[in-house]
Amino acid sequence: MRKRIFGSFAVAMFSLTVAYAENWPQWRGPNLNGVSNEKNLPSKWTSEENIAWKLPMPAWSGSTPVIWRDRVFLNVAEADALYLWCVDKTKGTVVWKKPLGSGNVKMRKQNMSSPSPVTDGSSVYVMTGTGMLKGFDFNGNELWARDIQNDYGKFGLNWGYASSPLLFENSLYVQVLHGMKTDDPSYLLRIDGKNGKTLWKVERPTSALRESPDAYSTPGLLRQGKTVEIVITGGDCVTGHDPANGKELWRANGLNPDGDPSYRIVASPVIFNDIIYAPSRVRPLLALKAGGRGDISNSHVLWSTANGPDVPTPVTDGKYFYIVNDRGIMWCLDAKTGAEIYAQQRIKPGTYSGSPVLADGKIYVTNEDGITTVVKAGPSFEVLAENALNDYCLSSPAISDGQIFIRTAANLFCIGKK
Repeated sequence: MRKRIFGSFAVAMFSLTVAYAENWPQWRGPNLNGVSNEKNLPSKWTSEENIAWKLPMPAWSGSTPVIWRDRVFLNVAEADALYLWCVDKTKGTVVWKKPLGSGNVKMRKQNMSSPSPVTDGSSVYVMTGTGMLKGFDFNGNELWARDIQNDYGKFGLNWGYASSPLLFENSLYVQVLHGMKTDDPSYLLRIDGKNGKTLWKVERPTSALRESPDAYSTPGLLRQGKTVEIVITGGDCVTGHDPANGKELWRANGLNPDGDPSYRIVASPVIFNDIIYAPSRVRPLLALKAGGRGDISNSHVLWSTANGPDVPTPVTDGKYFYIVNDRGIMWCLDAKTGAEIYAQQRIKPGTYSGSPVLADGKIYVTNEDGITTVVKAGPSFEVLAENALNDYCLSSPAISDGQIFIRTAANLFCIGKK
């Protein structure tokens, strides 16, 4: 009897531990929307206090760390070269480094390490701004390699390629939305995660002009009942695609109502329940009801706002929708109706390129000065803490196993208990 009781207790505790210790396998986390279910996360730290470890970095990056159990993966630029790093999450030491190729260059803020890796727990995949796409196992053995520019033509984005791959059911979905420096069409790829072969390639047409075809966003994943769709934004519109063959299922125009030729899109689509939130270049941000087919530009718009972000991707829990713009102005809207809950609240002044994450009843958002503002989630605006790491930061926070991971130019910080 004691053995059975102890066994049941151990199973229960193991289940609780597994539920608590979430992974952060892609740029926007376990649910691809910037939300974590973890609890008891730290709210206050400095560059020396409440730090489990910090690992020196050779350069800044817009790439966010991704995490699976005791491994952290990083896309890293080092002088002319690009690497994938694997880091021990408990010790903060490098387990292995694997080359991704040369040709790293700076293009305004970003370098060629901007895309974040993705992992399914057994393999890890990483894309570079130069178009190299590689798969590795967790021991660092290269599984396959592709050169997307060599296969399909040079990227034609004004500020360099920065979209992260989307990983879903052993396939990578890679968008190349461009037009500023090329006449080649934009396209979407599905690549087999096992061998790196292209399963399909579809063009994504747009009537956008000059720089407006360019998009630095990352594809989203819509699940509605048994239906799954790949959602991409850019080229003045948002589209949904069948993952089996890439066919465009629906399209909503209206992300560039004035036809501005410089309306490139950086912030990625956000999907929660049956609503697709599509940012543009500040105005408008559209909220669309899922389930449409064909042209849904008018039929499926639930609400819109002129107070969208430019670079930071918003976050929502399905009840409240939080927007942080590039200047550190924050809005909270009703996620279903778009009604203002609160508006134009100032967090720490500065420039914001990283995206907010929502966890433990708090919103974490880091500016380029390395200051993370912690805001209480909910209908009342309240700043809980302002935490300085005193270093340049373009990356978004990642959360796993009760800890927060923030990457600056000089270090990768693991924040929280050791």
